Amino acid sequence: MMAALAALVPGGCGGSKSGGETAPAGRRIKVCLLPKLKGIPYFTSCSVGAEEAAKELGDVELIYDGPTEASAEKQAAMIEKWTLQKVDAIAVAPNAPDVLQKAMNEARKAGIKVITWDADGTRDSRDLFVNQSTPEAIGFGMVDAMARDLGGAAAAGDVAIISSSPTSANQNSWIGPMQQRLKEKYPGLHAVAVKYPGEDQKQALQDAQDLIKAHPNLRGIFGISSVAFPGAAEGVKQAGKTGQVLVTGLSTPNPMKAYVKEGVVKTVVLWNTKDLGYLTVHVARALVRGDLKPGASSFSAGRLGSKPIVGDNVMLGDPLIFTRENIDKFDF
Repeated sequence: MMAALAALVPGGCGGSKSGGETAPAGRRIKVCLLPKLKGIPYFTSCSVGAEEAAKELGDVELIYDGPTEASAEKQAAMIEKWTLQKVDAIAVAPNAPDVLQKAMNEARKAGIKVITWDADGTRDSRDLFVNQSTPEAIGFGMVDAMARDLGGAAAAGDVAIISSSPTSANQNSWIGPMQQRLKEKYPGLHAVAVKYPGEDQKQALQDAQDLIKAHPNLRGIFGISSVAFPGAAEGVKQAGKTGQVLVTGLSTPNPMKAYVKEGVVKTVVLWNTKDLGYLTVHVARALVRGDLKPGASSFSAGRLGSKPIVGDNVMLGDPLIFTRENIDKFDF
């Protein structure tokens, strides 16, 4: 887990503005970064990059806060609070897009710029989505990694998916491409189940062990959240199935290093989470300042350089691959 961040400025009333107006040059702006939940390495590392961007830009007061459990209702309450406080921008990683839609729309009506990041919301409830990668790139990347680690195109056996909650927009968007890739490119690998432990690592561990018992021909488990992946890896390890059931998925590298070195995991797939937080703050600030116009095809984001805009998605880039050979080079 990353070192604790320096204390962040608590929420308060920012400079007021009428609906849709941009902030005048020179006025500090308040950007609220709302994760699915606080206290897990994935979102902590995102916040490190967000704080870096805020300090670099100099005119951004960053408020990083969120629930300590994956609750869309608690996220909605925080959006409502920030709307009353008249902050300038709210960046939301929605737990359940439909639940958050009303609060996000009310914030927009109040003149606040609302964007999504990490996971998208309903399209009419936000201005832009800061997208880590396309669902196809992420889903295909996980399946290709699993198949490669199981022997390539000839890999055979059962595989299962441990996701997050049934309402998690990003995980849901990856499952379809994963199943498509398995059918089209790796017909010997059969997807037999999808489990939904929520953001509960202990439940993910139990789900992994239940899958092992239920499917004697299980060769692999995909953990497609940063909570499900280490939970599934620990479940396989405790079941004594290291080397027999492979775990692949999405996580920051630090929580997975021990599992990679022990052979429970061969490949970890993820984007640079610090860069995701960094890009999100740059996008939020540019919208507030009026520097990011509708219809733009690219966006310049500090040290990241130019990033493409596809429709209403600002794209971070392709996923990273961490293996035994390179995982120690990363610290987040």
